[in-house]
Amino acid sequence: MNGYDHGGPAGYGQPGGGSGGGVPGSPGSTYVPPPAPSPYQQQPQQPSAKPRTSLAVALEQSRYRLLVTAAVVTTVFTAISVKLAMATLFAGGGEPRQHVALEVDNTTTNRADIVDRNGNLLATSLVTQSLFADPKLVSRPEEAAQKLVSVLPELDYKDLVGKLSGDRRFVWLKRNLTPKQQAAVHRLGIPGIAFEREERRFYPAGPLTSHVVGFTGIDNNGLAGMEQGFNKRLTEDPGTPLQLSLDLRLQHVLKKELAATVQEFSAIGAAGIVFDVRTGEVLAMVSLPDFDPQDPTGLNPDTLFNRATLGVYEMGSTFKIFNSALAFDTGRIRPSDLFDAKNPVKVGRFTINDYHSLHRALTVAEVFQHSSNLGSVRMVQQVGIAAQKAFMTRMGFTKPTGLELPESGWPLVPNPWREVNSYTISFGHGISVSPMHTVAAAASVINGGLFHKPTLLKRNSDAEIPTEQVVSRQTSDLMRRMFRFVVTEGTGKSADVKGYVVGGKTGTADKQKGRHYQKNSRMSSFLGAFPMHDPRYVVYVLVDEPKATAKTYGYATGGWVAAPAAGRIIKQIGPLLNVPTVDESSPEILNSTFLNAAGSTNWQQSLPPVSAPPPSKGSTVASFPTQTKPR
Repeated sequence: MNGYDHGGPAGYGQPGGGSGGGVPGSPGSTYVPPPAPSPYQQQPQQPSAKPRTSLAVALEQSRYRLLVTAAVVTTVFTAISVKLAMATLFAGGGEPRQHVALEVDNTTTNRADIVDRNGNLLATSLVTQSLFADPKLVSRPEEAAQKLVSVLPELDYKDLVGKLSGDRRFVWLKRNLTPKQQAAVHRLGIPGIAFEREERRFYPAGPLTSHVVGFTGIDNNGLAGMEQGFNKRLTEDPGTPLQLSLDLRLQHVLKKELAATVQEFSAIGAAGIVFDVRTGEVLAMVSLPDFDPQDPTGLNPDTLFNRATLGVYEMGSTFKIFNSALAFDTGRIRPSDLFDAKNPVKVGRFTINDYHSLHRALTVAEVFQHSSNLGSVRMVQQVGIAAQKAFMTRMGFTKPTGLELPESGWPLVPNPWREVNSYTISFGHGISVSPMHTVAAAASVINGGLFHKPTLLKRNSDAEIPTEQVVSRQTSDLMRRMFRFVVTEGTGKSADVKGYVVGGKTGTADKQKGRHYQKNSRMSSFLGAFPMHDPRYVVYVLVDEPKATAKTYGYATGGWVAAPAAGRIIKQIGPLLNVPTVDESSPEILNSTFLNAAGSTNWQQSLPPVSAPPPSKGSTVASFPTQTKPR
């Protein structure tokens, strides 16, 4: 049997010592010790004298008998106690069991803690007691079941009777009792019922980090998230916490704003990521709806689905980030180059148009600013299919991100990669990637061109971070300016936060259901970054099927739904990340972030001359440009 002692206590019987051996004072001994000599006795005592010490001798003998008897009794009961302990801890084939009644040992556990980057506890193990029975020792199953249900009403009476009446020698009745429940069962005193020491995983942050941390099963093995991805590490090194890159403070902000956006626009879900562009660390990641990792059973699969890493979607216009970077990186296209955005593009039986056409040629800067599909297609026509495919592969869009989570999705890419695919990919359709793919690739576009593999583990500040140069520094410089231009003059204005030099790109994509796109079922997103003069962080917001409101004038696009949420997030996390605010109109900031619709990066040449009163007769006036932020 697996450990319940069903026999009588070993070791009961008569003590075996005390017969013979000449132990002074022991039962049956004939040895009488001589009396101790008196210090006052000057002459040897005569044999014929009546001994003064006869009473003392008797007392001395009694004292020795009492001492020896006490020692024997102590030895006997010690042996009995040891055998009882052995019978309790070892059963059957000698397998140890630890079903102590009420003592709980919290000193050691068999699974490591999980903490955030600041040491805040995200997952830990608590020692609990689980209730089991040896049905062979339960003499009255119906009565025992009735008693158990009286203190554990969640148990089913008929089910208990069946378990307690079976032929097995071990059966679980209830796992992970609370101390109060354990005490109540203990007081029942039911023969054949005992407790087993176990561990239960506890998640102090609850649903807040559920899609990252994951959860364990009843036997404390990881079944999702980092609990599953690092199951071996957590069990083999239980004394060393697993430290994640998450910042619990940022996680709170991100979830709060995502939840508010979902509620405001009656969306079915959302995802958000805060990403360090210099290290590749994921500082916050939320997928809604989320779940309680303490009790993940019986939930809707949509609740357990991680939209940030497992979900792959057509990203819409946020993908124009990569189409523009590709164009610049060839060295053949500049921000001031013009592309036809007036005439539709026809390929096969498909016709491509703009959502809001300006019916004219647009510079590359304007294509990005107004999110023109036609301009994007014209750009990729000049670049070519082979170059586009190679670039998208280099940006990581043809394989999983390599993030440590088991819940990581494979991109859906066209095969073969035809002309029509090339056109639709230029504006974010015909290829499906996860939000994490999009964030990691966008970070490399603005951080100087270095791709960092995303990670949920805190980086060692002294360790070298592996990187790959995926675009040139010149391309990255232009993309930073394009990001800023969208927020100051384009569709991302509602994401702007004074002093943080925010940049970004909006995106709206109709969702495909079956073989057709649904006009009223879309993904609205915004990929923001700050500060654009020295990029540090990407903030990504994706809202699944938002509904338009009167406040948004009937629109549910990325600029109306996701961009405002990103702005609120940046405003709150900026101080937490110690990002200083700056004067956005200063020459230093404008020199590194300015771009206008004409594609010029020279902010001084773009300023209007100062208007001045007519000069008086005989005087000369010098005219200087004002150094104010252009609009």
